[in-house]
Amino acid sequence: MPFGLFKRKDTKEKTQKSLEKSRSTFFGRLTDLLRRGQSGEDIWDEAEELMIGADVGVSTAMGMLERVREQVDGKRGDVDVIATLKAEVLTALQAATGDEASENEAVPKPQVFLVVGVNGAGKTTTIAKLAHLYREEGKSVVLAAADTFRAAAIEQLQFWGKRAGAEVIAHNHGGDPAAVAFDALQAAQARGADVVIVDTAGRLHTKGNLMEEMKKIGRVLSRVDETAPHEVLLVLDSTTGQNGLAQAREFTKTIGCTGIVLTKLDGTSKGGVVLAIAEELGLPVRFIGTGEGIEDLAPFDPQEYVDALFGVDAQAASG
Repeated sequence: MPFGLFKRKDTKEKTQKSLEKSRSTFFGRLTDLLRRGQSGEDIWDEAEELMIGADVGVSTAMGMLERVREQVDGKRGDVDVIATLKAEVLTALQAATGDEASENEAVPKPQVFLVVGVNGAGKTTTIAKLAHLYREEGKSVVLAAADTFRAAAIEQLQFWGKRAGAEVIAHNHGGDPAAVAFDALQAAQARGADVVIVDTAGRLHTKGNLMEEMKKIGRVLSRVDETAPHEVLLVLDSTTGQNGLAQAREFTKTIGCTGIVLTKLDGTSKGGVVLAIAEELGLPVRFIGTGEGIEDLAPFDPQEYVDALFGVDAQAASG
């Protein structure tokens, strides 16, 4: 199912709530600053510092503000600098997201998700939330407990799988993760399941042998279905800031991530890392975690994100 076609119950409100800290601190200060005027090096320097402080990243902040400044300087009369910046941010997010698939476009069955990320990012709970989202749409879901090394990881996924109404395929602790993924996909095919979501061991992006193991899982899945995995989702903890960008860069280089799930947005005042990921890596954010409950996962909407980040409607600026 294309991500934008989920029934979005109160998604806008959840996005707004998740970004309250970011909106009231760095981005609130940024909009206040830009309301003071449109010229002066001190204004632009301070705006750059605020964006960098919000984890937008140095090159992304400099590039966006330079493009905004060119637009402002090239127009006569009063120009809404805030609306121009919002339009720039929205354009970057929409470009990374790309054109959403239509409702009539064929979706693989089963659709296979490989979910990766470091320990502590919220990977297992994100898998449960994604399973719940698909179950709410009437889809059958199989989970693969391919994190066979972390203590209680299998039991944790089984607990969440039961809550989400998804079947969990598991082997013994210490088993081969690729074998678990293989069996789960075969089981899903036999049962006519709609979705397979593969959990993986949390690993540091700097550990080469563990990254190779993840590549092996991808290869084994392709033996069952040559098009699988159809999505490789990297779960990023938004509170890690620019380290998240480094993780995204390395995971993408190794396994070819197709999208990001950004978690713990409600726990940070620095919601700008998504801009760096979109601008520098061209990776789309597919989902955002909006809370701790199993229902707290929302398909990412660039317009809603920009509105929530700046606290005002960006539609006029982007149109």
